[in-house]
Amino acid sequence: QVQLVESGGGLVQFGGSLRLSCAASGIIFSIYTMGWYRQAPGKQRELVATIDSGGRINYADSVKGRFTISRDNAKNTVYLQMNSLKPEDTAVYYCTADRPTGLWKAKPDYWGQGTQVTVSS
Repeated sequence: QVQLVESGGGLVQFGGSLRLSCAASGIIFSIYTMGWYRQAPGKQRELVATIDSGGRINYADSVKGRFTISRDNAKNTVYLQMNSLKPEDTAVYYCTADRPTGLWKAKPDYWGQGTQVTVSS
C-alpha cells in the first residue's frame, strides 16, 4: 500500500518561509519522480515542482527563485523549502509520486492527502 504523508504546512506571514516534507512508503522511492502540486480555492490544481531519480528538477515559473525541492532517498522523503512566501502561494499542497514509464501521463500515479499553506498579507 502506497502512502505519501505530508507535513509542515501552516500559517505564515508575507515574506516568511515554510518547509514541507513528504514521507513515502510502499514504493521504491529512489526510482520515482517526486513532486509537489498545489490547489488554491476556486482554482485548478497546478504543478509546483518535480525532482526525478537523477535529481533533475522542474519548477513552475511562479515559484522559481523562491522554492527549492529536494529529496533524501535514504529517508524516502521529499522536501519543499518555500521562501519569500506571498498570499498567492496560499493553497493546499500535495505530494506526488510518479513511476517513470517513458509514456506521457496526465497526472502522477500517487497523491498525498495534502497540507494547507496559508500566507497572510
